Amino acid sequence: MKLIEVKDYQEMSQVAADYLLSKVKSSNQLTLGLATGGTPQGLYEALINDHKQNRTSYQHVSSFNLDEYIGLSGKHPNSYYHYMNDHLFKHIDIDSKNTHIPSGKAVDLEKECEAYDEKICLHGGIDLQILGIGSNGHIGFNEPGTSFDTNTHIVDLAQSTREANARYFDSMDEVPSQAITMGISSIMKSKEILLLVSGEAKQVAMKKLVEGEISEHFPASILNRHEHVTVIADKEALAMVKGLELLNR
Repeated sequence: MKLIEVKDYQEMSQVAADYLLSKVKSSNQLTLGLATGGTPQGLYEALINDHKQNRTSYQHVSSFNLDEYIGLSGKHPNSYYHYMNDHLFKHIDIDSKNTHIPSGKAVDLEKECEAYDEKICLHGGIDLQILGIGSNGHIGFNEPGTSFDTNTHIVDLAQSTREANARYFDSMDEVPSQAITMGISSIMKSKEILLLVSGEAKQVAMKKLVEGEISEHFPASILNRHEHVTVIADKEALAMVKGLELLNR
């Protein structure tokens, strides 16, 4: 696990964009794993700015998103399908046929999960997976207690996760209680992982990631077993971490 320490959220986003762009520009074919929410939004803004200024092409790029709320159609303004189109896809030249997000409105959700993992395999796996980390250690929507062996599956969202996402809805009652998410095993099959962490709210999570034990009670801890993880974290997120040298190993 390698650490890139940055000053703040803006620098984290730009460094992540530069990292991702280097992969896009040096590859003839690339499959990205993408995340949603507040953490990667600055990264996507930087990618859009680069596309406008430098015309970097994404015609050779495919993408798979981590998750989607169950019960929300792609037209719902709080769906992750809508988020990705609004915050990235419609602003770059990626082919919509190459963008994949699980359907939260599938008639058979179990089959949707199985089909999603099959699609990833057919694309040769994910080359670079972008991740954030929840305050409780969740990655994707894999909440504490999720087995490390899970593939894409249906998950009941923890109350803390729903509360963290409530700012995007008019009320807590509107926040979905379930989602489809790539499982921990699915995520760990990625060839490379880029973890973005920013802000005071993530201090405890970062401390547990670096100094704690590997446990299903803290899902992100499994990243310590991946051979190629880069963490881009700002000073505020790293404030409680004493063993920073443990990251660069």
